[in-house]
Amino acid sequence: MELALQQAMLAPLHGEVPIGAVLVHQNNILAAAHNYREISQDPTAHAEIVVIRKAAERLKTWRLTDTTLYVTLEPCPMCAGAIVQARIARLVFGAWDPKAGACGSILDIPAERRFNHRVHVTGSLLEQESRALLQEFFQAKRDNAPERQRPQKPVI
Repeated sequence: MELALQQAMLAPLHGEVPIGAVLVHQNNILAAAHNYREISQDPTAHAEIVVIRKAAERLKTWRLTDTTLYVTLEPCPMCAGAIVQARIARLVFGAWDPKAGACGSILDIPAERRFNHRVHVTGSLLEQESRALLQEFFQAKRDNAPERQRPQKPVI
């Protein structure tokens, strides 16, 4: 998880939201990445999707069985679906996402019994550190945003 945090710390250098992910198989790192949505202008370039793609390419299979995905923020519905589809065995994440989380917050895609694959999910690992990165990033964005100008009253 610390490697996922390191990836998340790199993201703001590229204007990206600080979310990092690492996919591991038998104590070997298959892939590590942060968000690339702004860099690539690709709405699917979340850290989780990037590492899933890299690992599948490296292993030459889309079935990522017996792997563990570490990510700093609870995955969204798209990423949770990709995790299930990739047959990832275990998901470990840091901060819960009450606005878009799909692993227990809003939805619980990995726990859906009607899917043909189950993912073992553990949340809250290094939660404070993960949350702090996100809070600092968005606070800095707010601090650097141009102030809203109030509309001028028309002169009559």
